[in-house]
Amino acid sequence: MTPAEAARPPRTEDARTPGSDGTVANEAAATELFIFVRLHAREGCEAAVEGALRDVLGPSRDETGCRAIQAFRATQDPRLFYIHSRWVDEAAFERHAALPHTLQFIQRVAVLIDHTLVVTRATPID
Repeated sequence: MTPAEAARPPRTEDARTPGSDGTVANEAAATELFIFVRLHAREGCEAAVEGALRDVLGPSRDETGCRAIQAFRATQDPRLFYIHSRWVDEAAFERHAALPHTLQFIQRVAVLIDHTLVVTRATPID
């Protein structure tokens, strides 16, 4: 990954599907936002990715809009990590995404992973 690629914000995917009228089903009821992030470390960067994850979890958990955040490591691929978090609403996650500890984390891991960082925003199906 080039330094210019590392400086770009992560790509986000919206897992909500709009209906024929452009609204999202259960939008009023489903204000809670779930975030999924996959991180595949470059060979030899596993410990650095894990360290970056550990450093960002505490400050993120302390945020008012964070209901939960946890990092995971795959059992069959030690280079594969995931973040799963829950936010009171999209605005809370947007605030989180702009905070210094989050921006620092994104910059830190961008050069440690072997793909473009993708953040998936999702709401429950029911």
